[in-house]
Amino acid sequence: MSAPATSPAPPKNPLLGVRTRLVLASALMLFVELALIRWTGSNVVHLSYFSNFVLLGSFLGIGLGFLRADRARVRPFYSPITLGVLVLFIMTFPVTVDRGQDDSVIYFTSLFTTGPPTWVVLPIVFAAAAVITAGPAELVGQCFTKLPRLTAYRFDLIGSLIGIVAFTGLSFLGAPPMWWGLIVAVLFGVLLVPAPTRSGVALGVVLVAVPSVLMVAELRTESMTPGATWSPYYKIQAGERVVNGVPIVDIAANGVPHQQAIPAAARVQFEPQYALPYERAVGQSLGDVLIIGAGSGTDVAIALANGAEHVDAVEIDPGLLQVGREKHPDRPYDDPRVTVHVDDGRAFLSRTDRTYDRILFALPDSLTLVQGASSLRLESYLFTEEAFASAREHLNPGGALAMYNYYREGWLIDRLALTAETVFGHQPCVDVVGGELGQAVITTGLTPADQSCGPQWAGATEDTPAPATDARPFLYLFGATIPSLYLVTIGLILAFSVAAVALVGRGRREPGGERPVGTYRRMRPYADLFLLGAGFLLLQTKSIAGFALLFGTTWVVNSIVSAGVLIAVLAAVEITRRFRTPPLKIMYAVLFGGLALSWLIPESWLLALPVPVRLVVAVVIAFLPIFAANVVFAKRFTDTTDPTGAFGANLLGAMVGGCLEYTALLVGFPGLLLVAAALYVGAFLLAPKGSLSGDSPAPVEEQAPVAHERDDPEDAGVGAAAGHDGGQSESKA
Repeated sequence: MSAPATSPAPPKNPLLGVRTRLVLASALMLFVELALIRWTGSNVVHLSYFSNFVLLGSFLGIGLGFLRADRARVRPFYSPITLGVLVLFIMTFPVTVDRGQDDSVIYFTSLFTTGPPTWVVLPIVFAAAAVITAGPAELVGQCFTKLPRLTAYRFDLIGSLIGIVAFTGLSFLGAPPMWWGLIVAVLFGVLLVPAPTRSGVALGVVLVAVPSVLMVAELRTESMTPGATWSPYYKIQAGERVVNGVPIVDIAANGVPHQQAIPAAARVQFEPQYALPYERAVGQSLGDVLIIGAGSGTDVAIALANGAEHVDAVEIDPGLLQVGREKHPDRPYDDPRVTVHVDDGRAFLSRTDRTYDRILFALPDSLTLVQGASSLRLESYLFTEEAFASAREHLNPGGALAMYNYYREGWLIDRLALTAETVFGHQPCVDVVGGELGQAVITTGLTPADQSCGPQWAGATEDTPAPATDARPFLYLFGATIPSLYLVTIGLILAFSVAAVALVGRGRREPGGERPVGTYRRMRPYADLFLLGAGFLLLQTKSIAGFALLFGTTWVVNSIVSAGVLIAVLAAVEITRRFRTPPLKIMYAVLFGGLALSWLIPESWLLALPVPVRLVVAVVIAFLPIFAANVVFAKRFTDTTDPTGAFGANLLGAMVGGCLEYTALLVGFPGLLLVAAALYVGAFLLAPKGSLSGDSPAPVEEQAPVAHERDDPEDAGVGAAAGHDGGQSESKA
């Protein structure tokens, strides 16, 4: 084991004690991570489909920041400088991109590429995300040595929760990125400017103020763009024009043409395929209609024009709905026959008791992924075999389910038609009308008598992929494989990370001591903590995917789950601190029991429960293994002698777990539990001898900071006697 690490004192400020600095730095760390994921994805379309690309870079940066904390000599001014440069670069060279050359996975984006090529922009964004988040992490790591470990981590968790809540609140208010930038700039200023430097405080002001002003100015220009608004999912840009007397509203999401608000009569006249769901379904006259993916309202207007007596319009993005309310020429959302629901389509189906004469999936393709689950798109659970069955159960006698989109690939059209045939028991009507874009309309009556088809669908071939399921909801992925695009990206990320960790993470040489300890030698005693971090990230991903299925893929559900994970971590810390906890081997048994419980209870059973009961059961099942894993970490971490090195190893393990998340494409989301279990078995086997069976007093004792480190007035009286108040929790990644 390496010697106890010390670090330079955090910047002194008579207004900020160590605890306050720790909370602010942790809040900044989480806030800037979320802001980077959200903002870069809106300007670099690659990142709409690789949202965890920035997340992985952030994990790497946070891990490097902790590893660097005990050897840094200069405040991390590199973070605001890099952030300012990144914003300037992306604003100067935004990117729109097509789906590339890999035909094994489909991206619904524009059909042209502008801006820097992929191999240029993605490495820049990844490296910049790592550098930007390393600064706040370095400040957090330095504060860790100023306080008892449990106290430090408790305030770290509080700060992280504040960061999540703050960004969630801004998303709710529809705040543009200018406000995100202002908050980040202020926090960087508060945390870095008071730091004494060799050239004085003035240099610190310049190093923070100049890039911050540049960043905020660029974001202000973007935020003030006419017709641009920011929903929780997209940067939405709406432009109005008139073509041959027809008013049209063009809507772009994250820089990609996404929707058009057009009068219903003009839409059907020039694109008659939009009338097919009503022509192919020959059942009773329209009473109730459900439209999932209502968007800006054109599909709702067409349903009303076809005589619908009532329309439930479900749209996940409130920003797109607002554009429709304000600018659609037909004003469909003002019609008293229309009820609007801001919700996930699958979640709405699972909660409503209403039945319908028509259910339409109206172009519900997203341009983004569910944050924290890089393989899950907003509409993923809408096109599974189970979702079609749910739709069938909500049809009145004589009713029909229809869907249409620009599917691009023949195999995708056949896959959806096969799913409908499997669920309804007869072939659907399939009308392909879109040329190379593969636009198609698939209509399935409740019975064969409820539909009247044109050309007969040829049926699925031997090469048609099987229907997507809730376990593997990857509609746009051909077969159980990890596309080469993902594999190459993951390989490059890991190679870059290995080099960066080796360069940055060396232990500091103590006065009169030996040469600095190499990074991997320094982290070698904490290999089990590394695996705990990887397993934890997979548990979090599985939780996000599970709650998305049970309660919707909305940003609200995702934010609640992310905050809930941190609360579970905090609960593990508090219980470990206040009560006698069983030996590690017992807690590992609880952990594996929780994993087994999650594996054995099918999500189909949970979906059948009433929503309040479903919520309680889902929380218990999802958070039991997370809680047990954090108690394991708390007890194990208490015995470490290099806290920043150990915690850095845990965070870097979380980054590797983010890469392993792509195994879900092979084994499905439930299979992630098996991968996590294998990682936890490895952590159990690598735990130091004697730590598994050792019991701990109540509360767990931990190493207090040495006397010369307690130089902050806020921490007067925090000494060895006051510092025996617990261990730490697992990575909050």
